[in-house]
Amino acid sequence: MTNTQTYLENYIEEQGLAEQMIPAVGSLYRNRGVIITVFGRKLMNGSTIDIVKAHQQATQVVGERVSVVDTSPVLKAIEDINPGSSRIDIGKLAYRARSANALHDAVALKAFVQDALNNVPDSPSVLNEPRDVVLYGFGRIGRILARLLIERTTSNNPLRLRAIVVRGGKTGDLRKRASLLRRDSIHGPFNGHITVDEEQSAIIANGNFIKVIYANQPEDIDYTEYGIQNALIVDNTGVFKDEESLGRHLVPKGAEKVLLTAPAGGDIKNIVYGVNDDMIDDADRIICAASCTTNAITPVLKVINDRFGVANGHVETVHSYTNDQNLIDNYHSAERRGRSAPLNMVLTSTGAAKAVAKALPELAGKLTGNAIRVPTPNVSMAVCNLNLDTATTRDELNEFVREMAFNSDLHQQISYSYSTEVVSTDFVGTPEPAIFDSVATIVDGNRCVLYVWYDNEFGYSTQVLRVMQHMVGLNIVNVS
Repeated sequence: MTNTQTYLENYIEEQGLAEQMIPAVGSLYRNRGVIITVFGRKLMNGSTIDIVKAHQQATQVVGERVSVVDTSPVLKAIEDINPGSSRIDIGKLAYRARSANALHDAVALKAFVQDALNNVPDSPSVLNEPRDVVLYGFGRIGRILARLLIERTTSNNPLRLRAIVVRGGKTGDLRKRASLLRRDSIHGPFNGHITVDEEQSAIIANGNFIKVIYANQPEDIDYTEYGIQNALIVDNTGVFKDEESLGRHLVPKGAEKVLLTAPAGGDIKNIVYGVNDDMIDDADRIICAASCTTNAITPVLKVINDRFGVANGHVETVHSYTNDQNLIDNYHSAERRGRSAPLNMVLTSTGAAKAVAKALPELAGKLTGNAIRVPTPNVSMAVCNLNLDTATTRDELNEFVREMAFNSDLHQQISYSYSTEVVSTDFVGTPEPAIFDSVATIVDGNRCVLYVWYDNEFGYSTQVLRVMQHMVGLNIVNVS
């Protein structure tokens, strides 16, 4: 057999095993609330190619190859055990099982997996009953959140998107909003089926009946009229930013808590999930998920500060243009933002550096920040120029961040890039809010320059979803 034939036959074998995984992954999620991942990459709704590609992370995460051949028996053992709601990384489990000489012995493997799942609950849902969610505003973040919620809907999923609220629309408004959910120039087509019910003013997406409520003010709504109770209201408008104005969302009947998807003022808790989500209390009625940039830089700054100490620094964000800017030169109340976004780099301000201190008080007063808006529609970068308390080397710093990205509690917040060829579009759809570009790292003694990419739409939305889950008590056990 030639080498060429060996490669092809191995790939065909892996593809066949990946095809067998798809129904198992789907069944575990739908029936038991189990999210299967491979080295941090979710397999739910993935293709055979997605599954095979996810295994390519193995050499970076554990230092050696782990293939579909290795993870298939682990998935089968999980099916046999039939655990409850959890997030299980079969890539890391397969590596551990192989190290323990249990991977190729069915009895030993089942015992190994059973022990690994010891803390997983038996119930397919963490909550006793579903929790209603209302998206107040349906712009870029609102529609991505809708996709994420709909994608995760099963009989055991406790978060249910029940309604979206928008300002009173003209004729055809409902169909246009459904079309914007169905098609996206950046993130591609919706994964599923969408229809419109004009008579009931609703969008039906993958079986989810989503009421479209037209209202000019939060106080104009009675959610109970639509069967919505104790709802989490997610404000995507950015109009309400302090406790008093956000409190207006709690006036309607049927509303219980509010989450803002923009920086908040005053004493509202600004949560960067993975960093300070332990601050969320059951009694909190208004929470803020900070900004996309704050979610990108805070996890990286935390691990750097924990290991090396940050004396001071400057963060420059190179940010894609947003709806707040003009397509062509026109009036804008903010300085420079009136100039054409697709034609210019626009120097502007950002509060992200100061906002870091709300999640990491130990960095208060140590960081400055500025921003440059650039002519790209999505994926941004933060350049962190830091003076450290402890001198280090490029290799030492990169290796430490790599370990944090793959094997720490922040593995869902920090992705690690080691390619010399990646550019911004390669990171569209990355679920981690921060992507550390190790190739670009500069270190000179106690001074370093770090480059952090982030999908300022999708990556941020995944963080918002995690805060939502925490606010309603949906705390999923992780197994790896």
